[in-house]
Amino acid sequence: MTKYLKVSYYFLLSMNLIRVPPSWHISEHKITDSSVYFNRRNFIKSIIGAGIGASLIPLTGCEKLSSQTALEDSLKLAKINNYQKNRNFINVGRPVTEEILAGQYNNFYEFGGTKNIWSEAQKLPLDNWKVEVTGLVKNPKTYDLDDLKTKFPLEERIYRFRCVEAWSMVLPWIGFPMKALIQAVEPTSQAKFVRFTSFYDPKITQGPGFHLGSLPWPYQESLKIEEMANELAFFAVGIYGHDLPKQHGAPLRMVTPWKYGFKGAKSIVKIEFIEQQPPTYWHTLVPNEYDFEANVNPNKPHPRWSQATEKFISKGPGLSWDIKETLPYNGYGQYVSSLYN
Repeated sequence: MTKYLKVSYYFLLSMNLIRVPPSWHISEHKITDSSVYFNRRNFIKSIIGAGIGASLIPLTGCEKLSSQTALEDSLKLAKINNYQKNRNFINVGRPVTEEILAGQYNNFYEFGGTKNIWSEAQKLPLDNWKVEVTGLVKNPKTYDLDDLKTKFPLEERIYRFRCVEAWSMVLPWIGFPMKALIQAVEPTSQAKFVRFTSFYDPKITQGPGFHLGSLPWPYQESLKIEEMANELAFFAVGIYGHDLPKQHGAPLRMVTPWKYGFKGAKSIVKIEFIEQQPPTYWHTLVPNEYDFEANVNPNKPHPRWSQATEKFISKGPGLSWDIKETLPYNGYGQYVSSLYN
């Protein structure tokens, strides 16, 4: 019970990290091109480097600029060129969240319990990354980073993202359908579930100041095989036109847009096809709050807050949001509702 109370405490604490919204309304807009954003930042840096107006910048401003520069650098990754835009998933009725906001507001509990976890997440080692696909399959395989980008046709899908904490974004993922992996490894008829395991190394990952007692590391999530085979289920290797940043779960993460975000395991190292429903991370910790299916449902409140509305984060300055009504299955009922009849 003490362990569960600690989990609840940190979740309530994390909810308070979002400041009170401004009174003005955010109008919808197109995604800001990252090159425009970074060129603007480089222009400012060049002025400071030349000494123009340097005396006007207080020390606190220098510290913020340094932190902002590091954040932006964490997002300046190699472009992905060999992908197509999937026209079926290009318009979700909301603007794409600005990259700089999506890159600084994340959950990644292996590195700590705050939303501002992007800097700690840079410790994630990506060299010689391998993803093992095993279990009840005819063709077990091990993929490296190049395999993930070349053996499957890549596409961009713009999906809604809904967190169980009642905030949301719209994100332009690059990757491939999970069903492509299913076809490659050929599960046997005994395979009923798929378990996804995230990277974990206690010497690297567990962030300072994050103490919830004994946690069931490594992070594991699971889908029924029918869910994994659904058209929406997606593996992301990139976002905003480039490689996936570490804070987003590089180099491979699950994307299941009709489910709450905690179902999307980050930094995957192992995929297992199994017969029995496995334990999963948050369902093991707090089963009355985080059920196995975890489908977005506005009519099923979380035990400690309503799920009827969400705080939609789209644009700056700062972290601001619009209040939106939560849609059943996050608006993707036409694709997935038949899975649960």
